[in-house]
Amino acid sequence: MRRHFLRLMDAHRRKKQLRPPVSTEHDSTKIISWNLLRRTGATVHDVVALIEAEKPDILLMQEATAEIDVLSDILGGYYARAPLPGRIHGPACWSRTPFARTPRACTIPSGAVVKRHAQIIDYGPFSLANVHLSHGQLLNRRQLRRIAALLPAPCAILGDFNLVGPTLVPGFRDVGPKAPTHRMVDLVPIRIDRCLVEGMSCLSARVLPVFASDHRPIAVQLRPDIKVLASVAS
Repeated sequence: MRRHFLRLMDAHRRKKQLRPPVSTEHDSTKIISWNLLRRTGATVHDVVALIEAEKPDILLMQEATAEIDVLSDILGGYYARAPLPGRIHGPACWSRTPFARTPRACTIPSGAVVKRHAQIIDYGPFSLANVHLSHGQLLNRRQLRRIAALLPAPCAILGDFNLVGPTLVPGFRDVGPKAPTHRMVDLVPIRIDRCLVEGMSCLSARVLPVFASDHRPIAVQLRPDIKVLASVAS
């Protein structure tokens, strides 16, 4: 317990040294998505290390537990978590800047075992959906279409899709990195952590080094399309 407390205090001291990243891309936002693998995966210290190393504007997490709830106490910023019904984990988000409105959980079509929802995040100029979809390849595509219908452009959907092959969501482009992000049954490399956008441009996309979890984080640099922003403003 004492060691854990000292580690938290050390991280708290580093909080004051954390500065907003200097972006070379005008009006773009760096977003990282990472499945933490609940109890046996990434800890809050691993999440802090990732933020300090990569300096994202927004971090989206899946399978986040109550342990992660101290993240904003350690680093500052803004945080929200939405546990799945009957589960200890769920999607969570951390942001350097305030949300335009409190992130909300939106119910999506679910399987017989796990009831699922997406975390919808409004930033004003754009919106995000943080997702952890079902394994059924028909069901997770139905879930994506439901989420897409809720988001006005410009917007993006990121997270653990548990989906192989094309997403088949009209109007959205798959702009996430193409490298594998997970090993199915620890053997077969597959790309199931994705990023879909509508009315946004992806300036860069990459898979980050693996550590702590069985999923590799993905990082994207997104910017709302000027024409889409103009049409929304009018």
